[in-house]
Amino acid sequence: MKNVLITGAGSGFGKGASIALAARGHAVIATTETEAQAVALREEAPSLCVEKVDITTADVEKLRSMDIDVLINNAGFGQTGPLADVPEALVRKVFDVNVFGTLRVTQAVLPQMVQRGSGRVIIVSSIAGHLAGPGFGPYTMSKFALEGMGKTLRGELFGLGIDVCLLNPGPYLTGFNDRMADSMWEWFGDDAVSAGSTDLFQMMRQMITEGQMDPQEVVDEMVRLVEADATEENNFVPAALKEQFGL
Repeated sequence: MKNVLITGAGSGFGKGASIALAARGHAVIATTETEAQAVALREEAPSLCVEKVDITTADVEKLRSMDIDVLINNAGFGQTGPLADVPEALVRKVFDVNVFGTLRVTQAVLPQMVQRGSGRVIIVSSIAGHLAGPGFGPYTMSKFALEGMGKTLRGELFGLGIDVCLLNPGPYLTGFNDRMADSMWEWFGDDAVSAGSTDLFQMMRQMITEGQMDPQEVVDEMVRLVEADATEENNFVPAALKEQFGL
């Protein structure tokens, strides 16, 4: 049995993994961005310890006192839009959650892992951390940054008994991809610098939202990574992505 902390557990992969790990006997601390999400998750899964932790705020400080064996950095934010037009504030929001929020949580949990001489940090990246496509620049940039973070931490912490790995899902049907794909159309219009490429952006939206897969596959991989004796640096789901894209 392990003490597992999961961020972004209010929905999607994080929620599924929290419930699955608790069912397997692990002590799960599931964190959500909002209190409303926390209340709903407590009602749905009474076996979970649920905390409201917005990883962009001082909420993160409460994690320093927790005894954590495995941290799953799952919380994320998606934003699309051509880089010639996307408002800087939106790009900063993506990085504040995906990059700085992930680092903030990791730094809060690491001291007790280092003191104990054991632990595991799983960073949920994406296939977008290896492949870039038109219209998805803000999100892709943040995931490339997470790849650098995870690979650096893996080397820095290995000698201290702490295993760090990256989880790289493709497109799965959690609602996240649909919300992200639609986000640029809230502000993008005919007056944009990139308006001439609108058809291309519409095609990319269709590519990312059609044929999405069952998220249970990612939940199962999260469980495997929590319980594995050792991990690989990158863990693609489905595994065929690695060969498909020559990664």
